[in-house]
Amino acid sequence: MADETTPQAAPEVHEFKAEMKQLLHLIIHSLYTHEEIFLRELISNASDALNKIRFRMLTDRDVVDADAEQRITIKLDKNENTLTLTDTGVGMTKDDLLKRIGTVASSGTLEFVQELKKQDGPVDASMIGQFGVGFYSAFMVADTITIDTRHADQDSTGLRWTSDGGASFSIEETDRTERGTTITLHLKEDKGEFAEEWRVKSIIRKYSNFVDFPVFVEDERVNTVDALWHKSKSEITDEQLTEFYKFVSNDMEEPLGHLQLSLEGVVSFKALLFIPKKAPRGMFQDDYKYGVHLYSTKVFIQDDAKNLLPEWCRFVKGVVDTEDLPLNVSREVTQNSPVLAKIRKILTSKILGMLESWAESEAEKFATFSKEFGPLFKSGIQFEFEHRDQMIDLFRFGSSIKESGEWTGFGAYADRMPSDQEKIYYVLADGRDAALRNPNMEYFRANDIEVLLMTEPVDAFIMPSIPKYKDYDLVSIESSDLKLDKKKGGLKKGETKKLIARFKDVLGDRVEDVRASDRLVDSAVTLVTGSSGMDAQMERMMKMMDESFAGSKKVLEVNTAHPLVKNLSVLGEQAEADGRISDAIEQLYEGALLLEGSLENPADFVRRMTAFMEQSTATPEYSTGDED
Repeated sequence: MADETTPQAAPEVHEFKAEMKQLLHLIIHSLYTHEEIFLRELISNASDALNKIRFRMLTDRDVVDADAEQRITIKLDKNENTLTLTDTGVGMTKDDLLKRIGTVASSGTLEFVQELKKQDGPVDASMIGQFGVGFYSAFMVADTITIDTRHADQDSTGLRWTSDGGASFSIEETDRTERGTTITLHLKEDKGEFAEEWRVKSIIRKYSNFVDFPVFVEDERVNTVDALWHKSKSEITDEQLTEFYKFVSNDMEEPLGHLQLSLEGVVSFKALLFIPKKAPRGMFQDDYKYGVHLYSTKVFIQDDAKNLLPEWCRFVKGVVDTEDLPLNVSREVTQNSPVLAKIRKILTSKILGMLESWAESEAEKFATFSKEFGPLFKSGIQFEFEHRDQMIDLFRFGSSIKESGEWTGFGAYADRMPSDQEKIYYVLADGRDAALRNPNMEYFRANDIEVLLMTEPVDAFIMPSIPKYKDYDLVSIESSDLKLDKKKGGLKKGETKKLIARFKDVLGDRVEDVRASDRLVDSAVTLVTGSSGMDAQMERMMKMMDESFAGSKKVLEVNTAHPLVKNLSVLGEQAEADGRISDAIEQLYEGALLLEGSLENPADFVRRMTAFMEQSTATPEYSTGDED
């Protein structure tokens, strides 16, 4: 409903300046992508006016309506197709209406107009927040706009400004008695949605939920959530933090932890960030929506601000608010904003500091973080060069000396190492059980040497880029060039040489090499990574991503102390055993392929195994001839 003040004299008609005409034309005909943003601009201007009267009244209460409630009220009339917004702020003088509303306010606005003229196609309305320009965004949805206002000075008079967005506007005096401003939008015929209560409330909750003053729509307050990030830590309860987290994240559980910052300096901003208890669904998908909302002095800018945090922080929820970022920032501008780049650097450092604190003094909380977000966190070292060492210190893995579900890191491993151990050993596998069953673990288990169990898919991708931790080499137990103590109790040198030659003759170029093993204790053979190859786990993952991927050749290591291998050495002296020896070597090789998950033809393996069992179970009493 429009303000019911009445004119006192004939209105003055003023022509818009040429630049203003250009701006109005462009706004009305080009800004179509986010029409709803006009309401954000009007509420933001109303909030500014309320702030001005609030600060003035700290030292001067000699104003119109000194005891009036400071609020913003929106009335809707579907029959008249109007939206009316009223604030009890400082109001405007005639000079304000002429200079702030009737003309282009600054060179910045002129530049804005020039940019709009260059645009080819619809313009993103999120660019229009500059003062003076934001008000005119209302012409995207309104045919005519009326402003009824009275300034806070006691000797002020009521004024009415009216325009249809054409070449001119009018100003006239009214008998308005109350302080503040009422803006009435006579909506275009096809913009009736903005006279709908549900639509207006949803826009306010999205863009203006945290303005300093209460916003009422048809006498119901809409912005009921406090901007907690503007309060001091001592003023906020755990219950308020939980409720705020649920509001910004749509999560039903309480958060795992939070980080609150209020910084002033080279860049000034406030932030309230949360880490969820559980990884959100779809976190690794390309279209996953980031959860940090960007505000400029409590006014919403963007709800998925990807540039505020590195990609490994995509699970973080919360709010960042900076007055160093103007409201006319667009999504494209934020991608290269030096302000956001500085904020990102600070936030990344603070989040890592919080995680370090958890790792040192809140082990259970950090274990939950590692379980839920460890894979994504680890992937960050591919891009986070500045904090690389700090992140590596926070990586967690299973261990051969710890129970299932317990985690450890490189630092703790190094602290437990015997003084004569010079390397940190690890194994890549599909899971803990697979890692512990790996034949290459036998030497380390027999010699009580701890092995880190790297069972997350991301481990296979990051380990090639982490050759060292401090002064210690990181070495896979599947590496072919491990330096281990020489095995005792095996074949003699000449016997070993002869048997290895036989293995090479049977396997040919299917393997890079065959050699005697120092790492095997219980198993007869194992396959290890060749001179230029990948770990078996990495190759399995590459094959999952690309069926045509061909892994590198492996080295077959033979345990010359194993009874089966000794038997083959003895059989090698019997010419008639050639076929059995060849079959046994094939079976050992394919068994090793089976264990590492790369056996491509199990049918031959099963057939050969059946033949061996048939031979070993044959008895003189059983004949394969006729029953007679």
